[in-house]
Amino acid sequence: MIAIFLLIGTVGLDQLTKIMVKRTMMLGESIPVLGNVVRLTYIRNPGIAFGIRVSNNTVFTIFSVLASIGVLVFLYRHWKEGRILQTGLCLILGGAVGNLIDRIFFGEVVDFIDVGFQHIRWPVFNIADSAVVIGMIILFFTVFRKESQHPTLTESEALM
Repeated sequence: MIAIFLLIGTVGLDQLTKIMVKRTMMLGESIPVLGNVVRLTYIRNPGIAFGIRVSNNTVFTIFSVLASIGVLVFLYRHWKEGRILQTGLCLILGGAVGNLIDRIFFGEVVDFIDVGFQHIRWPVFNIADSAVVIGMIILFFTVFRKESQHPTLTESEALM
């Protein structure tokens, strides 16, 4: 049940922060939060992650819908495998849905978290992007931990 609240909360927080940025900032405006290291910079991203452009946004949107459905099905099938896996999958799904809402309704995604040092900057991102990355890290370590607890058989063991 907690994972469902995390999913809904991720989508809600993502959309709320994007609405606040759109209402209070001008496109291209940048506001220092922690000096030059963390800034709020309002941009719109018509492409995919890290500003990579796609030639057909409709195809990418359809792919995003199908990927979100795939994560939802995987989440449903593996629901009983533990809260850590649920958390990772709900963060990934929440982030995917948050950005998908932007793509469907506005044709582009609002990004605003700007991190870096001097002229070395990470591409501007949002709460949904953060949720997907954190969810993927959790998923990676969950799978890695599971593999280390149940190592696969070597070829010689399999032949016995």
